[in-house]
Amino acid sequence: MSKTLSRILVYGIHGSGKSTLAQRLSERLGLPWYPVDDLLWEPNWVEVPVARQRSRIEAICRRDRWILDGAYHGWRDVPLARADLVIGLDYPRGLSFRWLLRRTLRRLSTGEEICNGNRESLGSVLSTESVLVWHLTEFGRERRRLRAWHADPSGPPVLLFETPDALERWLNGSPSR
Repeated sequence: MSKTLSRILVYGIHGSGKSTLAQRLSERLGLPWYPVDDLLWEPNWVEVPVARQRSRIEAICRRDRWILDGAYHGWRDVPLARADLVIGLDYPRGLSFRWLLRRTLRRLSTGEEICNGNRESLGSVLSTESVLVWHLTEFGRERRRLRAWHADPSGPPVLLFETPDALERWLNGSPSR
């Protein structure tokens, strides 16, 4: 992995390991990581207005060094315009859903804070706005978006990883199989 990377967008469906990878890359490359959930949600799950989200993301992306662990509607274009690299976690639906379900159940049982004092609750998990429902309904759209970015030579380079093993080989500097 090149040490010259300074602006990285990690992208994938919820549960694919974006934040975990962003944290690892931050530690390895010495780049500041800006967890997107911290920028999008205020306490009590109050969503930051999209214009303010965009402003926050623009301020980060104007910097010379950053890692973001997601990109959402209303401002997706901002990190794409500045990223040196997009790392796409294009794992199978079953794998990312299992990881998401396991993470959600762990957070429910431990009361783990997600961002800005927010936590999973049984009500949030069972609601129509649940991250689990979102995964099921948005998986195909997110996958198509990621693959379109990968195929678009006018955008930043996109490394697509279809398995965790392929990602690990890349992180360890071994050729992909």
